[in-house]
This record gives sequence, structure tokens and C-alpha cells, in this order.
Amino acid sequence: MTSGAPAVQTMSPWEDFLASLLSSSSSVLGGVAVLLLLAFASRRFALRETRKGPPGPRPLPLLGNLLQLDLKRLHLNLCELAEEYGSVFTIYLGSVKVVILAGYKTVKEALVTHADAFGERHIVTIFEELSRGHGIIFANGDSWKELRRFAISTLRDFGMGKRLAEEKIMEECSHLIPIFEKHEGQPFDTTQPLSNATSNVICSIVFGSRFEYDDAQFTTLVERVKDNLVLTGSKQIQLYNNIPWLFSWVQDRQILLKNFQKNIQGIKDLLAKVKENLNPEDCRGLADCFFMRMQKEDLSDEQNHFSEDHMVHVVLNLFAAGTDTTATTLRWALLLMVKYPLIQDRVQEELSRVIGSRQVCADDRKNLPYTDAVIHEIQRFSNIAPTTIHHRTSQDITFQGHFIEKGTIVLPLLFSVHCDKSEWETPRAFNPSHFLDEEGKFIKRDAFMPFSAGRRACLGEGLARMELFLFFTTLLQRFRFTPPPGMSEDELDLTPVVGLTLSPPHHLLCAVSRC
Repeated sequence: MTSGAPAVQTMSPWEDFLASLLSSSSSVLGGVAVLLLLAFASRRFALRETRKGPPGPRPLPLLGNLLQLDLKRLHLNLCELAEEYGSVFTIYLGSVKVVILAGYKTVKEALVTHADAFGERHIVTIFEELSRGHGIIFANGDSWKELRRFAISTLRDFGMGKRLAEEKIMEECSHLIPIFEKHEGQPFDTTQPLSNATSNVICSIVFGSRFEYDDAQFTTLVERVKDNLVLTGSKQIQLYNNIPWLFSWVQDRQILLKNFQKNIQGIKDLLAKVKENLNPEDCRGLADCFFMRMQKEDLSDEQNHFSEDHMVHVVLNLFAAGTDTTATTLRWALLLMVKYPLIQDRVQEELSRVIGSRQVCADDRKNLPYTDAVIHEIQRFSNIAPTTIHHRTSQDITFQGHFIEKGTIVLPLLFSVHCDKSEWETPRAFNPSHFLDEEGKFIKRDAFMPFSAGRRACLGEGLARMELFLFFTTLLQRFRFTPPPGMSEDELDLTPVVGLTLSPPHHLLCAVSRC
């Protein structure tokens, strides 16, 4: 199957068979099968620790709490369970125990105050299968530390969060604006152009150059990354992650594995071109720096962290993270401006009054408090990362009166942080006033953590913040965003599409020139 939109998920014959075994009271075979499965799993559940752990809903052997959870809206389910069981509670995904952390104070205490205890990464089955411990995002130990340190240092050298990065973003704006203009105010889908633009920013930092929007190799790679992020959050993949021996056959896994291997090859092809033109006297980007570091390392050393496999996965990690999260946030931003035209009016009034017709720059942020508040509220409200990627405890710890043993999977629920009733005045409403004081000045909020926190916080936060500000303000300067003809703002749907991130639903909008 090619890497277009993921196939509509229908229940396979095997899923039908499994469902019939679990639901049929008249089938003797079904009853026997279920009893055998329960007996097989009962010993594991009987060996749970006797010390008092976090409470939670009663699990079934083998299945855990899977039948009680809606995997298509898991973040909402977990918030509901937090209301019942408290800010630290336990669920079982299959036979796998997971401790959920909910609410700002609890998440911050775990990730920041107890950063060492909660700082390891738990790598779920599909990511273990894809990464094999390579790269930055899905790795632990010395390899993760060394590669993360290298990536942060090198990205800073190439301007992440500084003037050089600003120049790269503004260059990309100059390519993006004509794409919006060519639609001449007619409805279009912003997904591909925004993904291409944000991807090009990270590509210019990693590879030392950008790609044209009609470059087939580049656009196909971007599209597959986007598809994979949807697939990794699908119900089929969640079932595979938690009961891999039973669900290894699911279609989404097969598509994901093929797409990932194509992306690996795509990155290798791009790196081969970089290597052909490598000049130790002229380092163009992170890839050049990695190649030069590899030349200094003993490649026969099993402890060497600067291998080709690590390089490919580091680049793919940066490419994927640098493409999807920022592009998805920008899509939410434009959709929310269409949904709330009065807020769009105020942003554009402030831009006209403070900036006029000149190009926005990063230093303007401090003079645009309302615009800055809107961008922060877009991030809070859209909640594109409703949970962090799974953590794991590195040691036994008693946390808020609950014993959590070493090696326990922990899921900090960032969605609950951004919807915490004790921290936000109107948590479920889009309200830029959350970030404004009574005088209209911008205020920081401690319970704002879209980039997570602690040891596993997003290493590209500075770059992402600058991209969001410059892309958003530049587009709002040039265009008025409206619904398609015949559609009112009230008809726009804000129900997210659940994947590894929460994306806006498919929509079209109009970009009407203000010039």
C-alpha cells in the first residue's frame, strides 16, 4: 500500500473472531477459550506487589482494562478516571501496568522535582521494533545522553532559537506566502504547504539546505512521516503495543513497518548526497558535524554512539519532530482564527498598529502581548501532545503516598495539565485572556507545558517557539482567513483526529490577501 491517507480501519476476520469469543455466551468453544486465556494470565496478576500502589479500576486477567477504555479518545478517558481515582492511578493495558499522572502539580512534581526517578523512557513495542534503541527519542542510557547532548550543542551552533534560525524561518515564509496567494482566496487545505515549510526549516539546519515544494523525494518523505504519526496512535497499534503476540498481524503495523523502512532509505539517500559534498572546512549543518564526528570515532568499538544507524535515526527523529508538531499547531492556529474571527481581528489590529507593513522579527514578540497570548492559548487549547511519550521509573519511589516500583511504565497526562480546573479559569474554552493580566500585558503560566518538562523535554523547544511566532504573525499580516463560501464559523468542527498527536479535522479555509 502506498503512503497516502491511512486506510479506513475495519474490523478484520480475526478481530471478529476474538470479539465473538469474548462476547458469545452460547459458544462452548468461546467459553473454553476464554477460560484458558484467563487461566494462562491469572498467575501474572496474582504476583502483583503487595505494597500499596496507586489505585485504579479493577483489571481483567490478560485484557487488563482494555475493554473499559476507548482507545480513540484515551486522553479523555484518563481524565475521567482521574476524577474518580485521583491524580496518581493505575491502569492495565493488557497485562502491562501503567501509572497515570494527572494534573499540573502532580506532573511537574514527577518530571521536574523527581526528574531522575521518572526520567527514563519506556519504549513501547512498535517503537522498539522501529528504532532498536537507536536515535534520541526512543532510547535510554549512555547512547541517549551522548546523542542528545551532541544534538542540542550542534543545533545551537546552527542557530536554534537565535538569529540564524530566524533567517531560515523568514526565508521559508517567503516561499510559503506565494503558495497561499496562488489560491486567490479560494478554499484550500493548508496541511501540505505548512508541513513542507516547517520541515524545510529543520532540513536547512540538519542538511544545510532547503528543498523545493515540488521535490518528489522531499514531499513523499514529509507525507509518510505524517501518515506514520497517525498510524502509531491508531487503535490497532495500541492493541499491538499491549498484546503484541496476539495482534502482530494488524494491517496498521504492516503499513507502518513498510513506510518506516522507506523513510529510513529516504534519509540514507539524502545523507549520501551530503557526504559526497562534505568539506571539513565548511560545516553546513548537523549532518556534516555527525559525519566529521564519525571520522574521529573508532567504528569497531561496540560502545561507539556515532554510528551510521544512530545517525540515520537521529536525523529521522529531528525530521519527524520538527515537521509534524509545529505544522499541526499552525493548522490549529489558522483554523481557530477562522472559528473565532473577533480574535483574529484583534491580532491583526495589533500587528497593524505595532508592525505596520514591515516584516515581523523575533524581537517583536515582546511588543505584541495579545498576539503572544493567542499563540500560547492555541498551544494550550489544541493540546496536540495529550500525553508525553511513555516514561519509566529508574528506581523504587514512594510518590504522593503511593509506592511505584522500579521499571514501572508511567504516562504523564499533559492534556490534564492544560485542562486543570485549579490552574485555568476556563480550561475547555479558547480564551487568550489566560495569558494576559488586567492591563493586557502578557503573563507566563506555570501550568503551560506543551513541550513537556524535565529530562525528556523537547530539545527543539526554542526553534519551535520561534517558528510558531514568525509563521503565524507573517501569515496573519498578509491574509485574512475565512471559512469556505456558504459555511459559517459555527459550522467548523474542532473535534481532533487522534494519532500520536491530536490533529485538527480535515478542513478547507480561504486566505484572502490583506494587501
